[in-house]
Amino acid sequence: MWGYRVAHFWESPIEYAKIRDQIMAHTSVGNISVITRFPPSPTGKLHIGNARTALFNYLFTKHHGGKIILRFEDTDRARSKKEYEENILDALAWLGIKFAETYRQSERNDIYRKYLERLITENTAYVSNETDEAGKQSSVVRFRNPNKKITFTDIVRGDITFDTEELKDFVIARSIDDPIYHFAVVVDDFEMGLTHIIRGEDHISNTPRQILIQEAIGAPRPVYAHLPLILSKDRSKLSKRSNAVATTEYRDLGYLPEGIVNYLALLGWNPGTEQEIFTLSELIEQFDIEKIQKGGAVFDIEKLNWVNKEHIRRIPQDTFETMIQTYIPKEIMNESDSKKRLHRLIPLIQEKAEILCDVKNQFEQGEYAYIFEAPREYDISKLMWKDEKDPKIASEKLSQILKILSEIPSNDFSEISLKEKIWDFATNAGRGTILWPMRYALSGRERSPDPFSLGAILGKEETLARIEKAISALKNREGSIS
Repeated sequence: MWGYRVAHFWESPIEYAKIRDQIMAHTSVGNISVITRFPPSPTGKLHIGNARTALFNYLFTKHHGGKIILRFEDTDRARSKKEYEENILDALAWLGIKFAETYRQSERNDIYRKYLERLITENTAYVSNETDEAGKQSSVVRFRNPNKKITFTDIVRGDITFDTEELKDFVIARSIDDPIYHFAVVVDDFEMGLTHIIRGEDHISNTPRQILIQEAIGAPRPVYAHLPLILSKDRSKLSKRSNAVATTEYRDLGYLPEGIVNYLALLGWNPGTEQEIFTLSELIEQFDIEKIQKGGAVFDIEKLNWVNKEHIRRIPQDTFETMIQTYIPKEIMNESDSKKRLHRLIPLIQEKAEILCDVKNQFEQGEYAYIFEAPREYDISKLMWKDEKDPKIASEKLSQILKILSEIPSNDFSEISLKEKIWDFATNAGRGTILWPMRYALSGRERSPDPFSLGAILGKEETLARIEKAISALKNREGSIS
């Protein structure tokens, strides 16, 4: 297939020139069918910065109805590993980034050799016999540098000019069967019909070499867009010490793919509106490559957590309940009444969680223990409102609450029903004097959800039992304060 394509271009110079001129005449998409690529090196796990590059390529390509290619640049045989390739595939699939085609450079050596032989025949490249510092001799292939200035247009940065003289005659292959990165990339981009190269700004310095090689093999120049670096809060280049972990580690921590995609899209790009929360389809629709910023984008873990929390809130409650089951203690999942309370607790858990692992941490720290285990004892002073001194007054108020709640049917023991039945009584008697002891009686804590939410989560039977226990504790201490 690919051999035919190369011959097709070489043997049809008029058609080739037409395609080349179309591409070179555009700094934006125009009427060209967009083809992009994401070319990871499987020498490590997919870094969050590389995930951003993959995402920008994907958004741009899908916005224009084009084709995106995944290409593993695995010519570094010593460092490339299958486990890293699998990690990259897992991470991209988790993010929802899909590719039309997948290639491995290690499987394309015959294609690269054909181009190297052609350049050597045309005297655009030559075999150089060299000796390294250790005295080891080798034969490398060097590109014959025309030593000229090159200017290319970058969508993000405008015109960029390099004087290639300082590059000298640079190496393009360690041997006729072992091309280096710059050469393999250019051949692949040409063979695969790439129209746009979207990559990190650290690749800007690679561009002049690659353009010289493009010109030598007769390849059209793609449109370039170099993305700003992702920076840590102190504006240094993002490192592992500042949250630059593998993408799959964010997955394992409990981040949603929707949250990661949304946040990464905002690192270096802005839609020009106030909107900050996007679905993937919304990002595809609104993505404009010309709105990519030049300055570095600061990675802010707090902003990421906020974005992720907003996406957690959008999850249907039944779906969220299923998602967090692995984070819930087994004793809760194995006990019928506890499972019912957990089900009613889901909205509160969902409201508080920034990442899914928060759920596990909250349960381990006992944040919801009062839901599944009644208070063993009460601080009598906390069952009374502020300056009240007589437990009998608090006991009478809780007894009235008990009477009101006992009249609500079990199947209608909801937050709304509880509030409707208690609110007028609380308003007339003083809301604090009623709602505070009711909440403390149900939770045994100074900080907990409002009493209506608590009652609905606990259910009628448990709610009445806890209030009765609080009343009993007050009666045992009437006339004094603990």
